[in-house]
Amino acid sequence: MLADDEKIAIVNKLYERSAVGDFDSCETMLTDDFFITEADDTPMAGTYTGITALRNLYAQVFGMVEVTGVQRTGMTVGGEHVVAILYFEFADGLEPAYLCEMFRFRDDKVCEIKPYYFDAAPMRAAHEAFKAKRAG
Repeated sequence: MLADDEKIAIVNKLYERSAVGDFDSCETMLTDDFFITEADDTPMAGTYTGITALRNLYAQVFGMVEVTGVQRTGMTVGGEHVVAILYFEFADGLEPAYLCEMFRFRDDKVCEIKPYYFDAAPMRAAHEAFKAKRAG
């Protein structure tokens, strides 16, 4: 089992590599049966499965909202989990979306990510603004 600081380092590296589109590196840190579950009240609701799930979800999310920044404000670890506290900043001065992302580890890799939104309304509003901008 990984030490807590090793788990945090992996999560930090996942954020760093995904931010620059290096999903090949990300996928070395994920189990083959990795999955992400997005809440039903978000525009990207559903479960994304497999080693390419993170890559596929990023493509979907960034194709439906205009994210101008992702801020991580804290991280905690315990047992097989790391939880990151963050928020998404959106274009056009829209209200940010605050959430926590739970990363679950199996052995030395991440096997699951589950985002928990305080309120998914800002994400939905950003999606609607993005659709309107593209249609206009």
